[in-house]
Amino acid sequence: MSADDDQFDTVADETILSCLDLEKPRSLFLYAGAGSGKTRSLVNAIRTVCREQGRRLSLTGQKIGVITYTNAACDEIKQRLEFDPRVEVSTIHAFAWSLIAGYNKDIRQWLAARLLHDVAELKEAQAKGRAGTKAAVDRARSIESKLRRHAGLDAITRFVYSPTGDNRTRDSLNHAEVIVMTADFLSAKPGLRRLLVTRFPILLIDESQDTNRRLMDVLLDVEAAYRGTFCLGLFGDMMQRIYADGKDRLAEAIPESWGRPRKRMNHRCPTRVIELINRIRQDEDREEQVPRSDASVGVVRLFVVSHAITDKTGIEAAIAARMAEITGDQNWAAGSAAIKTLALEHLMSARRFGFEAFFEPLYSVERIRTSLLQGTGAGIGLFTREILPLVTALRASDRFAAAAIVRRTSPLLEHKALEEAGDRQSNVLSKTNATCDGLLALVSAAEKPTARAVLGYVAETGLFTLPDVLAPFAAADEAALVGEAGEDADDETGEEEENDLKSELGGWRLALEAPFDQIEKYDRYVRGVSQFDTHQGVKGLEFPRVMVIVSDEEARGFMFAYDKLFGTKEKSKTDLENEAFGKETTVDRTRRLFYVTCSRAEESLAVVYYAANPALAREAMIRQGWFKPEEIEIIGK
Repeated sequence: MSADDDQFDTVADETILSCLDLEKPRSLFLYAGAGSGKTRSLVNAIRTVCREQGRRLSLTGQKIGVITYTNAACDEIKQRLEFDPRVEVSTIHAFAWSLIAGYNKDIRQWLAARLLHDVAELKEAQAKGRAGTKAAVDRARSIESKLRRHAGLDAITRFVYSPTGDNRTRDSLNHAEVIVMTADFLSAKPGLRRLLVTRFPILLIDESQDTNRRLMDVLLDVEAAYRGTFCLGLFGDMMQRIYADGKDRLAEAIPESWGRPRKRMNHRCPTRVIELINRIRQDEDREEQVPRSDASVGVVRLFVVSHAITDKTGIEAAIAARMAEITGDQNWAAGSAAIKTLALEHLMSARRFGFEAFFEPLYSVERIRTSLLQGTGAGIGLFTREILPLVTALRASDRFAAAAIVRRTSPLLEHKALEEAGDRQSNVLSKTNATCDGLLALVSAAEKPTARAVLGYVAETGLFTLPDVLAPFAAADEAALVGEAGEDADDETGEEEENDLKSELGGWRLALEAPFDQIEKYDRYVRGVSQFDTHQGVKGLEFPRVMVIVSDEEARGFMFAYDKLFGTKEKSKTDLENEAFGKETTVDRTRRLFYVTCSRAEESLAVVYYAANPALAREAMIRQGWFKPEEIEIIGK
């Protein structure tokens, strides 16, 4: 029976393959719901193209381009394709840089204009704000840093960029700049468009619903200009759009002339979970999946708990024990590491895992939210990819590993520094060792240091190069500068303070006051190596036992609205207006994330819903019809 299941979506695979004809390419948008084998279809289609049309690719020097969202996904696809040289698999950042690398004059002009624009915005905020406040001091330092970078642009002959690094040398570009710059260059440079379609007559984008909207719009324009000679293949599912900077309603922007294959079978989930996720998305797009013929029934339970309960960790352990009883699966037993716990709101995970003070201020800044959840960005990278690995090596007394880290990126052991030291290089090494010992002593002190204190030590000793975004917080004289403005200089109140906290500078100022060890917990969370996980991290993954935790009270109405989704609270006037104008609402975002998390379950699923009134919530959920009455339990009455 399973063999028939594997052939269920054959028509979709045939449609994909027919579009990838180098003689008559046709663009396509593949709808592929959770667990539908999207990556397998992509890989099989590429293999067939390489087998049947590979000679043409080899003779012309052209390649099939494949863009994936993560480095792990890149590696997986490359391995499945046995590293075929006719296929170039990369992340969106690596792909973008491959297009614009070498356009040094254009990059310099673009950066010059961008920096002056940023400085103008900061000066405008400075003019409106109170002189002498911490925010004013930070803005002044940021202006100085940007002007310094602007003044140094003419001395840079070649710009560099690493898709996996933190890019903090003066000749490097950051991740956000590369994406926006590539979109702008593709819009303005016909030659770059021709280069793109000549190099990649077929360009396939996995998780296309999360591709940066600005870049996606440009790629759609390129496809329209070269239709018939260029294939743009978009693979994804709009219901699984996670990142805020993805293109909203992408499916509606797809031209009628495109191929629209659909994969309808879910090879991952048991039948009961598939029933649930079909109902979750019913009001969104009415797409439905079917289970495999050999799929198990599975178990789904909704546990409703009063949000007034303080010991949420204890209640969740009790629910896990109850799931063990219901399913007969002792791996659900309380405290088991075999459970994957997914909170629909990152702040809930941050609170449970102990990194809220560091995470929340940065998560509140919309422009850096995506990079924060991906663990990218120069500010984050200084801590997670330089300071933390060094601290880990020092704690383990692994001097070899510590030396490798310092040699790789520290200015203390740069070639120029060692060359200038001449026969006194041993002194440089001794100073570096002492600096490392000082860092270990700081982070090991009985009184836990703040992230700000660690940053100050790194700046003072020159251990690592500070990114521009953190430079305003490294100076030890900020308090003095603020004090010079008068006794009431710290009186940041009202709208100015609120606006400042929504800025990147304001977010970092608060985040750096968190204990340094919270950054380590944050790092484990975004890398997916804790019991808690992100919805970004688990997209495409699957787990036997999944516990999904939702709570409006804990989320504080930030981004999501579970009560509205579950029908226990009326939609607001703003929600209704956004719906009427076709704009995204908090209910839309919540529905998508609920779909993604529930669809990870291979065997059993427990949803823990913290509600103001559990009895009324249970009644509302029964009316909604997602869960059967016997599947809903009130816990901790």
